[in-house]
Amino acid sequence: MHPMLNIAVRAARAAGSIIARGFENRDDLNIEKKGLNDFVTKIDKEAETAIIGKIQDAYPDHSFIGEEGGSISNNPDYVWVIDPLDGTTNFIKGIPHFAVSIALLHKGKLDQAVVFDPIRGELFAGSKGAGAQLNGYRIRASKTKDLSSSILATAFPFRDKARLEESLQQFNRIFSQAGDVRRSGSAALDLAYVAAGRFDGYWEKGLKSWDMAAGELLVKEAGGLITDYAGNNDPLYAELKQAGSANGLVAGSSRVVQHIVKNLKA
Repeated sequence: MHPMLNIAVRAARAAGSIIARGFENRDDLNIEKKGLNDFVTKIDKEAETAIIGKIQDAYPDHSFIGEEGGSISNNPDYVWVIDPLDGTTNFIKGIPHFAVSIALLHKGKLDQAVVFDPIRGELFAGSKGAGAQLNGYRIRASKTKDLSSSILATAFPFRDKARLEESLQQFNRIFSQAGDVRRSGSAALDLAYVAAGRFDGYWEKGLKSWDMAAGELLVKEAGGLITDYAGNNDPLYAELKQAGSANGLVAGSSRVVQHIVKNLKA
């Protein structure tokens, strides 16, 4: 295992322990509202602090982009992108489907990635050029070619209801052709499941860098394809450089991604 990936795994497990304990005692979460249907708990914050602390112990000069405000600007060549608890609403409601997401950008390119589900004990990890694994075993993205035999995942714009009509029209076009579609509430796990071949494809708009960074590398290293809604490459780069103007994300086998993009643009 790459030394920096090893540190990321340790950090993810440390955060996972905090999350698992918090999940058993959800009466004391100190829930705060960040925006419409957007929540944060003390567990999110404690998990992010633990992740940054573990990584800083090994790499004190590295930079961080964290969903809960843990942004630190040091060495621009090494930037960790962190979502300490992706799926906070699931966590609050007692739905056991959420994850820790940690990615490392080296000179602006994805280099290491970890997505950890602390409830199932599933750890998805990947290094640039070295493939992706689940609990130490190599994973491969689906090779499904047709939407009719595919299981897809997506999300609706619960924070931006103005886009709901457009999203429903896109959903209807894709759902009418697909085998089935899931909505889980965790982008990080959706992408990890695409990398593992559990989902044949996935699409969502409005993702932030911490939602997609680790999952994007996992999908690529598992042999899957990542594009934006227009079929262009590297939606993460667009989100980072254009302050959230990235045109959505589509992931999956190459043929399934082509079918999804075609329907998104219809």
